[in-house]
Amino acid sequence: MVTYPKDWKIITPFFTMHDSKRVPVAEGERPAGNTPYYGANGIQGYIKDFTHSGDFVLIAEDGACDIYNYPVKYVSGDIWVNNHAHVIQGIEGISDTKFLSYALANYDFTPILVGGTRVKLNGKALQNIKIKLPLFKEQKAIADTLSTFDEHIENLTKLIKKKKAIRDGALEDLVTGKTRLDGFERGWDKTTSYPRDWEENRLDYFVYIYQGGTPSTANKSYWDGDIVWLTPSDVTKHTSLHIYASERKITEEGLLNSSATLLPKGTILLCTRATIGELAIAGRPLATNQGFKNLVCRSNADSTFLAYLLGTKKEELLEKASGTTFLELSLRELSKIKVLMPPLREQQAIASVLTVMDEEINSLEQENNKIIQLRDGAMDDLLTGKIRLV
Repeated sequence: MVTYPKDWKIITPFFTMHDSKRVPVAEGERPAGNTPYYGANGIQGYIKDFTHSGDFVLIAEDGACDIYNYPVKYVSGDIWVNNHAHVIQGIEGISDTKFLSYALANYDFTPILVGGTRVKLNGKALQNIKIKLPLFKEQKAIADTLSTFDEHIENLTKLIKKKKAIRDGALEDLVTGKTRLDGFERGWDKTTSYPRDWEENRLDYFVYIYQGGTPSTANKSYWDGDIVWLTPSDVTKHTSLHIYASERKITEEGLLNSSATLLPKGTILLCTRATIGELAIAGRPLATNQGFKNLVCRSNADSTFLAYLLGTKKEELLEKASGTTFLELSLRELSKIKVLMPPLREQQAIASVLTVMDEEINSLEQENNKIIQLRDGAMDDLLTGKIRLV
């Protein structure tokens, strides 16, 4: 149970309801004109819209969205909502609207929801909720402090999105030869329509392909060892190109008594079952289950360049997959896929450029995650009065 400061009080009413702003039209439609329009699915947590003047808090009414976790959105300026959302506003001198957006985003609405299959937060129940409020001046100070975090998070998110778009454009241009790095041949072969010193060939001309495997789960001596053993979910949850760890590990005995192979550092780990086309590069010697085809580069291929190149071929990989229970890309079909490869030295140069871009993006994402954690900690402390602002 939260213990609030003695000077924080329950005040009723503490907001004004604006149901006149509800326009009962179908989800996804919107009134004519340029006024922003929201349905329940458009109300997401702490995301802010700083493009207008004035302020409101939107609260989802309908279970069409995840009402238990993200029912509140703070917006600035005039708005409309459909009949799956409520619009409220603070009362001058009593409650600050932006503060309410933070306080209500952390409020547990579960006990007052009504309905069965499709739960709702109706207007009557909403008007009867009670929260403890500090003085109006302190509310504004808390809201301004948390907004500083949110604006920084928003700016970093936009920067990351921009950097990713630039990286994606550079990736497409560099791996196709449309853009050449300084110091490399710029001529094109008129008969092939790609750079004259590049080579197109089957994938297995550039790599050795190894399947993964799973030791028997009935034998405990095969598990909880020191050998990293990846499943596709390890790769899909991973955010960087190189991977070093797995959720489960196997023993050397398990490796020797299964079709799993100990793969060298630098192996491209390509998911070819279910999550087809997802990939990572082994940052250390490891093994995988049978959901992968593992590519060990020959002397004419750089693993980082080839991983970037294969990342642009997800649609082609998916098209060549088959199966009834689940789709799978066979060793035969994967081997036949054609790839266009520059000389090794240019592969390495391209890989270096793209790696630097990805490292910058990863650094920004880590910074963003740290700020989100700081914001969440500050929010918990400030909204309960555990920490008071001077």
